[in-house]
Amino acid sequence: MEFNNQLSIYLQIADHVCDRIQLLEWAQDEKIPSVRELAVSLEVNPNTVMRSYEYLQQLGVIYTRRGLGYFVSPDAVAKIAALRKEQFLREELPQFFRKIYLLGIGLDELKDRFEKFKNRQSKAQ
Repeated sequence: MEFNNQLSIYLQIADHVCDRIQLLEWAQDEKIPSVRELAVSLEVNPNTVMRSYEYLQQLGVIYTRRGLGYFVSPDAVAKIAALRKEQFLREELPQFFRKIYLLGIGLDELKDRFEKFKNRQSKAQ
């Protein structure tokens, strides 16, 4: 995993874990890698992974079973989607709106292109 200097490593690790959960690589109530295992695979300090896991636990994405480790919460996929949607709407969408305004792109053109994109995505699946 390559890390971005613009964002804290623990948040990037949390995002990595969320990606795996959203892609259903780790199912609900499934045990996820231990702090030590993930630290070794990502070549980071275990304390950094621990901070990521604590953050995800606070968000309700993962939970711990004493003595057994960390597990994916039953509603983790929905929680991650809601969190990411809120982040997108708050941080990225305003920048997007600014760009389309400055470029003079209308909503009709965006709608047409989005429909084409959706069609390609559904054919690819």
